[in-house]
Amino acid sequence: MATREATIETWKNADAVCFDVDSTVCCDEGLDELAKFCGVSEQVKEWTNKAMGQCHFRESFQSRLDIVCPSFQTMKSFVDGHPVNLSPGLEPLVKKLQARGCAVYLVSGGMLEIIAPVARKLGIPLENVFANRLKYYFDGEYAGFDKSCPTSQSGGKPLVIKNLKNKFGYKNVVMIGDGVTDMEASPPAEAFIGYGGNVEREKVKHNSAWFVTSFKEMIDEL
Repeated sequence: MATREATIETWKNADAVCFDVDSTVCCDEGLDELAKFCGVSEQVKEWTNKAMGQCHFRESFQSRLDIVCPSFQTMKSFVDGHPVNLSPGLEPLVKKLQARGCAVYLVSGGMLEIIAPVARKLGIPLENVFANRLKYYFDGEYAGFDKSCPTSQSGGKPLVIKNLKNKFGYKNVVMIGDGVTDMEASPPAEAFIGYGGNVEREKVKHNSAWFVTSFKEMIDEL
């Protein structure tokens, strides 16, 4: 495992930084908030708790979405009425990275409809967003999700980073997130920084060479 010092050194020299979104870039979890909006919060939470650790990401994602069953109109109403809730210090951190010429990406197992406004608020181009796309029938009813999106399956985040490195030749990619799927993205990312400003996950905290609870710590190191 990399040391804290080596991780900080990679961070200072990062040419690309990939952020998880739910509970990292944003204070909340998009799917949980959508479930609350649709009045099925308890069912989704119950299923999530029951399935915790017993299934792959895709199965969990599909099962929860099947409970919520969000139509195009429901998603639009939710996004229109749900302000982007950025984690403290995230905005100045992204601005600082971009000013240094570092490419910033959002890599999430969440839904593109919810994440696109986050990217716009942060000045991150949509082509730098990797998330799940929902599908709708011609009448706007929910029809599932696009299974060709890498982040719709376990191991999707490492795949996104591997593809970015192959395409752009990045040498120092850093992944930042609160979850195990984020931690598993290094390698191919040269470093992983665990974030616990919204939720502290014991496994991530214990296995991160550098674990932060505030983005200010990361700004200070730049």
